[in-house]
Amino acid sequence: MEAPAAPHNPAETQLTVTSPEQMRELGRRLAKLLRAGDLVMLTGELGAGKTTLTRGLGEGLGVRGAVTSPTFVIARVHPSLGDGPPLVHVDAYRLSGGLDEMEDLDLDVSLPESVIVVEWGEGKVEELTEDRLQVVIHRTVGDTTDEVRRVALTGLGERWESVDLESLAA
Repeated sequence: MEAPAAPHNPAETQLTVTSPEQMRELGRRLAKLLRAGDLVMLTGELGAGKTTLTRGLGEGLGVRGAVTSPTFVIARVHPSLGDGPPLVHVDAYRLSGGLDEMEDLDLDVSLPESVIVVEWGEGKVEELTEDRLQVVIHRTVGDTTDEVRRVALTGLGERWESVDLESLAA
């Protein structure tokens, strides 16, 4: 598989989230910007809020089933309860290989009709598409009582050139 062409000018925004409920709400708002064929890569330390954000995405997309961490099953498919796309939630934490190991999940087959969210996907799924949304969640390391998260969203590729990520701050 060829490496994708260099991404176009990225759309970017940075937000501060101060509670798990705000992280879920961010997911619900982000879901309104997503469509079938979108790849969302989530990066952040353990406990940063990746699954909480994805739970909000699932609520916003109106999918079936509780969105929980797929760490041990690697991937879960949540079908749409309406006419929207299904959510494919992947946790690549336990996968050591790159795209080769990810190919067993057939994400390239699911991508055109689904929204695919990959936790811990950096260095593993970029070759699926040059159009992707990278979400990096920073939290204070070692201080488990601090709920403040800095969330950086970067849209890469043509798909994201006209998307107003700044609208998520509203």
